[in-house]
Amino acid sequence: MSVDFDVIVIGAGLGGLAAATTLQRGGLRTLVVERHSIPGGAATSFVRGRFEFEVSLHQLGGMGGHEPLKAVLDELDVTRRVEWLEDRDLCRTFVPGEVDVTLPHDWEALADVLDGISPGNRTEIVRFLDLVRETGLWQLTARVSLHRMKEQLEWLRTLPDVRRYALRTFREVLDEFFTDDRLKLVLSSYWSYNGQLPHRIAFVDMARLLALYVETKPYQVVGGSQALSSALVESFEEAGGELRLNTDAERILTSEGAVVGVRLEGGETLVTRQVISNAPSTTTYTRLLDDPDVVPARTLKDLRSRRLGSSATCLFLGLDASAEELGFTSATTFLSAGLDDDRILRAAYRLDEPCPFVIATCYDVRPTGFAPSGGAQVVLSSIQYAEPWEALAPEDYAAAKASYARSQLELAESMVPGLRDSIEEAELATPLTFKRYTNQPGGAIYGFDQDITDSWLFHDEDLRQNVPGLLLTSNWTTAGGYNSNLVTAARRCQRLLAAGV
Repeated sequence: MSVDFDVIVIGAGLGGLAAATTLQRGGLRTLVVERHSIPGGAATSFVRGRFEFEVSLHQLGGMGGHEPLKAVLDELDVTRRVEWLEDRDLCRTFVPGEVDVTLPHDWEALADVLDGISPGNRTEIVRFLDLVRETGLWQLTARVSLHRMKEQLEWLRTLPDVRRYALRTFREVLDEFFTDDRLKLVLSSYWSYNGQLPHRIAFVDMARLLALYVETKPYQVVGGSQALSSALVESFEEAGGELRLNTDAERILTSEGAVVGVRLEGGETLVTRQVISNAPSTTTYTRLLDDPDVVPARTLKDLRSRRLGSSATCLFLGLDASAEELGFTSATTFLSAGLDDDRILRAAYRLDEPCPFVIATCYDVRPTGFAPSGGAQVVLSSIQYAEPWEALAPEDYAAAKASYARSQLELAESMVPGLRDSIEEAELATPLTFKRYTNQPGGAIYGFDQDITDSWLFHDEDLRQNVPGLLLTSNWTTAGGYNSNLVTAARRCQRLLAAGV
């Protein structure tokens, strides 16, 4: 039977686009089908009034030097198509009346700042940062080198401290090194980038985040994540690939236990040797496959053991004042109402308490091209699960949105007094918004709930071709975030090419 395409990619999120571009540039005739009217998944933007708003990207790590993400984007001929801005610092961490500190993206300078927060702890701070760096770099390398796992395990045998601490919670390790709660909070600043608080996230996963941003520097993208998605599409299409928007994949077709094609909504059937699904694992295995019996029992058992991950509530603000006038000094600020992690966790599942945590991202400290002259775009993001929003009666939804937005603003104004007086445009996205636009169960932004019991190290099912001719590449099969999604998808498809698919 002749094939219509060598590969069909379902979904034009970053994982799907990285996979498609890798395969097309590797010589395979590739089609991408995307149900939405624009490519990128969550890596997109939208316009309200004079402002274009970034949907999801806060900072992009991995573009410094010869790091894996930059190497992948170089190979895909994407780097030159995008303008990159290195953040001046790592982040700002703010707790009213307790902490206000800006962290540099340099290990030695970071130790100096941390020593200033808690004098007398310099030796332990340096030891801890060395451990973070060693663990994080191993994790970053191993995660994209699964085809050389024996080599990674040999390296791990030479790292006794990594083996000792990797699968403990980040909070447990912090408690072993330090007693100062302010210092522990600052060192935990990046927890929200994995959706798990310090007492729930594995040390190895938190170390990966810190090492990524300190070692390779945080970057902004001029034009935002939509510019990155568009650059991938441009490279893909220049190489001869085909993208169909407003096109829904109805079924992945199988014969004798292997994938043979895709049926699109409307009935068109396309024959292929390989399908790449950028849809969630649960959706792919239980809804898209025409014969669920082709999925191994062990894979379905593994899926049933997982928990749905967190989503987010994001308040998009178009402001008629500049970042400097407003007092935003860092592109990224982690803002907490207090030092109590339990309060933040409780609020992630409720709507009847004031918002205790936001990531305040200002895209105009070094302008990324979104805001008009003299204005600024700021997004206030809070980690939340979908359950409390899904439980609302439809007639209560608008009031709940307005109440939560006010709560986020009140917390933000503890750092930027009078912020609401500068608002020209405001739009609130809830977990239901992310669920509707990205088609992710529960609006999950990091896939499964990746706490200490659910590290990628425990789920090799995610990375296998469990059905012949079907490969999954999404945030449900890798550690959450842009870097992991792009690099893992590209590297796994390079292995497909090497295997002669």
